[in-house]
Amino acid sequence: MIEALRHPQFRRLFTAQVLALIGTGLLTVALGLLAYELAGSDAGAVLGTALAIKMIAYVFVAPVVAAITDRVPRRVLLVSADAVRSAVALALPMVTEVWHIYLLIFVLQAASATFTPAFQALIPSVLRDEETYTRGISLSRLAYDLESALSPMLAAALLTVISYDLLFVGTATGFIASAVLVVRTRLPRLAPANRTASLMWRTTQGARYMRTRPVLRALLTMNLVVGAATALVVVNTVVYVRDLLGGTETGVAVALGCYGGGSMAVALAMPRILACLRDRTVMLIGCAVVPVGILGAIVIGATTPAPGPGWAVLAGAWVVLGAGTSMVNTPAARLVRAQTTPEVRTAVFAAQFSLSHACFLVTYPIAGWVGAAAGQPAAAMVLAAMATLAAITAARLWPAEMPSTPVAEAAGRR
Repeated sequence: MIEALRHPQFRRLFTAQVLALIGTGLLTVALGLLAYELAGSDAGAVLGTALAIKMIAYVFVAPVVAAITDRVPRRVLLVSADAVRSAVALALPMVTEVWHIYLLIFVLQAASATFTPAFQALIPSVLRDEETYTRGISLSRLAYDLESALSPMLAAALLTVISYDLLFVGTATGFIASAVLVVRTRLPRLAPANRTASLMWRTTQGARYMRTRPVLRALLTMNLVVGAATALVVVNTVVYVRDLLGGTETGVAVALGCYGGGSMAVALAMPRILACLRDRTVMLIGCAVVPVGILGAIVIGATTPAPGPGWAVLAGAWVVLGAGTSMVNTPAARLVRAQTTPEVRTAVFAAQFSLSHACFLVTYPIAGWVGAAAGQPAAAMVLAAMATLAAITAARLWPAEMPSTPVAEAAGRR
């Protein structure tokens, strides 16, 4: 992975990503404390609504922005998105009503839905060698996992010496630092955009393109597998730890750490794995192990084992779920890169970003509402069935003999 960091353009962009992620992590903690100050015991409902707003922004804003800004220089687009996110972070401590939070969160997540696909679409043009690119996206995946694990600890350490509202200043600082690094990076030029088509045609271009490629159609169904695993962990970890196993808040952090640890282990090993195995094989193995991990959650919910065995099952299941989702998520960018030309790449990355998050709009409510109404085993069983059917569909959509890189394009790159 160090080889990717030797590339100066990627090194600056990766550092910008890390700084923005740190800012996002601090914001997550600060937002929870702000919600509690404004809404008290209803803070959970406020945060749940904010999460729904985030997903709606991701699903509907990303393709539209990609179509509208297809001729905007990437530096201008990325820096503008960081500037908006920084301004929102600084404005959040001054809100006095809950609806102010909702409005600002939509603006902030719309900016993130602008930044992330554009950033992802840039990397293939910066790291042109496939092996180096694989190492680069593995580093990027690792950064996401480390942010989830380390940002709460960083926030906790800062809260011992500052008030929570100053965390928003830290968030803004992260976004500003990200923008500065982007300004200092020489970015490749965009391929000429086709402006003869309508805005609606350009907005849906990425999704329509993905529908025409069997490999990308399979990726769309794999997103549902990832959505099922992620929803179980994000929504119900606290229920499994506190209610079913009688654990503490520390136990919740440990369980989430197990999930992140499984994901990070796979991300670190992915360049070596993909040197030996095909993308299809790796990703379908990931799809297959997710239902196995969910099975562990079903066992805990159905039997309520003694704390010792129960913790062992939970830790193992969450490690498996983290590993499975990383086996799908990490190579996903390789598929998009391999299956697209520069002219459509930004649109397809935006479509993948949007449609993968659309899965969460399905799986999050299932994990939360079914778990509350019918119990955790029922919710886990529904998610396991969904993941299994999606995995089978992906295997059928992506023929075994079909490589991730089209033969004609692969020959042209030699």
